Amino acid sequence: MIDRSLFENTETAFELKSDSELERAYFLFKMISSEPLVRIGTAATNFALKAHLPVEKLIRATVFDHFCGGVNEDDCLPVIDKLYTKGVSSVLDYSVEGKSVENQFDNALAKILKIINFCDEREAMPIVVFKPTGFGRFLLYQKKTEGVVLTSEEEAEWGRIVGRFDAVCKLAKEKDVEVLIDGEESWMQDAADDLVEEMMRRYNKDVAVVYNTLQLYRWDRLDYLKQLHKRAKADGFKIGMKIVRGAYMEKERERALDKGYDSPICENKKATDDNFDETLNYILQNLKDISVFIGTHNELSCYLAMDLMKTHNISKEDNRIWFGQLFGMSDHISFNLAAQGYNVAKYIPFGPVKDVMPYLIRRAEENTSVSGQTSRELSLLKTERKRRKL
Repeated sequence: MIDRSLFENTETAFELKSDSELERAYFLFKMISSEPLVRIGTAATNFALKAHLPVEKLIRATVFDHFCGGVNEDDCLPVIDKLYTKGVSSVLDYSVEGKSVENQFDNALAKILKIINFCDEREAMPIVVFKPTGFGRFLLYQKKTEGVVLTSEEEAEWGRIVGRFDAVCKLAKEKDVEVLIDGEESWMQDAADDLVEEMMRRYNKDVAVVYNTLQLYRWDRLDYLKQLHKRAKADGFKIGMKIVRGAYMEKERERALDKGYDSPICENKKATDDNFDETLNYILQNLKDISVFIGTHNELSCYLAMDLMKTHNISKEDNRIWFGQLFGMSDHISFNLAAQGYNVAKYIPFGPVKDVMPYLIRRAEENTSVSGQTSRELSLLKTERKRRKL
């Protein structure tokens, strides 16, 4: 069995943080732990940005610099290099959300292609990520998912989405960079799943380059993986899969209630945790066909993955298994895993301060609603502050 006290090591967890950065992290998580403060802060920040008040410097010095790498790729380099001194790789995540016109999708494509070339020059960046709706309209994915017949203009628009996906996956294959494609809402996801599978068939012949995402708060996702696995074995391609618990739970439940269909979300947290762990187990038993990026802040799931790797005699350095956490969170997991020799990457959001605010606000709200996450961060930061004083 793996040592269950590994994630208590705060010296390793926060080694890269200066005393002032440690204090800032403590202050931020203290603020985030209060739901009323998050609500007030969110409203005030949105107002200040819309009114063009000079608050960007303040945002940059606090929440932005804690959770984001910078405003552009070059700005992120010091963070990337610093993380890599401790064996933690970086996944640059262009976190500008909610775009809906063609030139914005083309700009997003250009940005991702630039990041792949950027990755090619740096050992510390073996992985790139994008959202399906970064490359095309949400409503078009929804129509495809619902089986609505597209107009000729929409067919042409869908063709452009396919072209953007293909351009990224093709270049990634050439440059030996892995591509993680995020999961989104269930009512558009089938169209995205089909498109990602098409890319896997093209580019995952020998090894997994293209990765889809399973949001395992959905009770149907393990079945989907098993069906995909059958097709992959029959048709001779590898599966790449990022596994996460999920990010749209309230929205999913509200829509299901509103539209009168069964919620796709597991009935409770335990069912979600069980689904995640069962899926992880299935993948590690089928590693010859499926590579995995384990995106989790859950310590028990990380311990389980380590136990399973030991049971199945899988090397810690096996490139088919990566652990991932968000920048600014769960350093006790990321840095302690990396110190043990596992493959670990931090998701590093970046983009103009104003454009990245929706992402940052969601992070703050998620931390407030995930019971235990913020209090765990706070208790570890407290322990490290005490250790340093001694």
